[in-house]
Amino acid sequence: MTKTEMNKFKQILETKQAELARVLRNREAIAIEKSPDALDEVQHAAERELAIRNLDRESGLLRQVKLALHRFQDGSYGVCQHCEEDINPKRLAAVPWAQYCIQCQEMADRLSESATEDGMEEMMVNAA
Repeated sequence: MTKTEMNKFKQILETKQAELARVLRNREAIAIEKSPDALDEVQHAAERELAIRNLDRESGLLRQVKLALHRFQDGSYGVCQHCEEDINPKRLAAVPWAQYCIQCQEMADRLSESATEDGMEEMMVNAA
């Protein structure tokens, strides 16, 4: 990857980091609002739950962006963290914080889905 491409990805990551940090500072949506109407209270709880999930997702993405910027510093940006092959520049253009090549990412996703399914089965067995 050329120095120009690396600088472009670094700039994208720094911009994304600033954007996510700004979004995560706004936590007004998770404030607990009391209402005399039970339906309004349920609606507020659902909105708060959605806001919490969004904050959690954005927080995870911010961690990934920070890790990608750290990989710039240690010289490992653009290299798969599993197989140590170069990550395709097209993949980095789509997901600049990617830490795995597409093949290793697919494998990680399958393992994650499998672990989630196993965890659900275990919870169901324990609940019975």
